[in-house]
Amino acid sequence: MTVVQSLIDLQEVDGRIRELELELKDLPRRKALETARLSGVSADLQAAKANQEYAAQRVKGFEEDAKELREKIQQLKTTQMGLKSNKEYQQYSVQIDLVSHDLEATENNQLAAMEHLPSAEARIADAQAKFDREAGGVKAFCDEIDERIANVTAALAEAQKERAEKAKLVTDPRYMLYYERLRTKRWPVVVALTHEGVCDGCHLVQPPSVSQMVDANEKLGEAGRPQNIVACTMCGRILYR
Repeated sequence: MTVVQSLIDLQEVDGRIRELELELKDLPRRKALETARLSGVSADLQAAKANQEYAAQRVKGFEEDAKELREKIQQLKTTQMGLKSNKEYQQYSVQIDLVSHDLEATENNQLAAMEHLPSAEARIADAQAKFDREAGGVKAFCDEIDERIANVTAALAEAQKERAEKAKLVTDPRYMLYYERLRTKRWPVVVALTHEGVCDGCHLVQPPSVSQMVDANEKLGEAGRPQNIVACTMCGRILYR
């Protein structure tokens, strides 16, 4: 096997590692987006519950106010029964009428507030049903993501082991050093030189001398002799025919 071919084999493994690492980075993001979507549904449910609680508190508040007004009317009437002066009796009658008017308004407000309870409770039921549906779907999705993360992590570990073995087959340290330095900047590192003399990485037409060196390099490899690094004049990628 030529050093260029061993480098191509190493690059194939590195390509898989890159894809696995990208996926491993993307999976938690997808899980977070799905969880955030469920948070929005949960917020709707909490808002519905808060609305129902507010409506119930209004009904309760009017009910307590009405109770106080009835007690006040009863107290006024009790006091009025013991009065001897007609003038005082009339004054209490006026007070009773005023409080009775307030009681009527309060009871009307209570009835109006009670009318909102069914719709508030229905809103909770709808929001709860939607949350339950979404929660089930999100849980299934997150379980799949977690399973995929575990599988990708295992595959990545295997690929890294394979890479270590492939790297040992690159017998020329010059090639290995050049490859390692370039692979963090440009990918792929080792690319074909087309028959038209075009770099398959940056698509620049190479000078005839570069094509000649690539062809000579191929013959050196076939003869089992050390090969030279032939790089693209623009992007610096290693070229082979």
